[in-house]
Amino acid sequence: MIVTVVKVTDLDQFLAVFATKGKVKRREHGCRGARVFLDPDDHQRVWAVFDWDAEDYAGFLADPEIPAIARKLALVAPPVHAVAAAEYDS
Repeated sequence: MIVTVVKVTDLDQFLAVFATKGKVKRREHGCRGARVFLDPDDHQRVWAVFDWDAEDYAGFLADPEIPAIARKLALVAPPVHAVAAAEYDS
């Protein structure tokens, strides 16, 4: 699982690109799904949780088409990766 946090200038534009061009590229690089959450304290902040292996995610980031897609996401700054604090069995 990969968790990223981004700030966006236009949530509708972000979701449209994430659900179309982004989806195609994520699938191409082994992503099995994603969920997007709106931060309740900051409506410009979006959390994305990906069902993705770290190795496949690295391949996605190295894809030369990703920067052009990322520019269309209406991001304020590049994504920040959340760091896991703990893991539990249930």
